[in-house]
Formats: sequence, C-alpha cells, structure tokens
Amino acid sequence: MAWLYVLFAAIIEVVWVLGLKYSSNALEWTGTIIAIILSFYFIIKASEEIPTGTVYAVFTGSGAAAIATIDFLFLSSEFTIGKGLFILLIIIGVVGIQLTTPTTSAEEG
Repeated sequence: MAWLYVLFAAIIEVVWVLGLKYSSNALEWTGTIIAIILSFYFIIKASEEIPTGTVYAVFTGSGAAAIATIDFLFLSSEFTIGKGLFILLIIIGVVGIQLTTPTTSAEEG
C-alpha cells in the first residue's frame, strides 16, 4: 500500500504544479492548495512503511518526469533527444529505487 501512496502523491503533484502555473482565481487556488495538502499527506503515509529518503526521491523523480512529459505532449514545450534521455534516466532511477527498497511494516518501525 505504501507504494500506492507514493503513486497517488506523484499524480497529485502533477495537478498542483500545473495549478501553480495556471490558477487565476480563488477557486483554482483553493484546489491547488488542497492538492498540495493531499500530496504531502500521501508522502507522510508512505513514509510510515518506506524510508523517507526513498519516498521523497521517487515522489520528486516521478513527478518531474511526468510534468516534463506533459510539457512536451500538451503544452508545446520543446522536446530534444537530450531531454528525453534524461527523463528516461529519471524513470530508470525511480524504478531502480523501488525495486531495491524493502517495505517495512508499521509495527516494526
């Protein structure tokens, strides 16, 4: 379940990062703030079973890769082979961290 919390946090991170860029009224800013709170709630929940450094590395890496990909696909950002290669390296690193990090039970910690 802890890795699902990290996934939820990363998905919601994309929402709030885009909200920071595009919010223009009180309702949109409120939604952005709620997304930030939810994202950090999921990080805290994941940190109960996975080392905090690992949670943060996976959260930021996967969020950054997702946001960069959204920029290329939907927001007309310039794509280069170099940028694509570095995004791929981030993804490889995130997967590597996930594969090499054991999840501990909350009762053990």
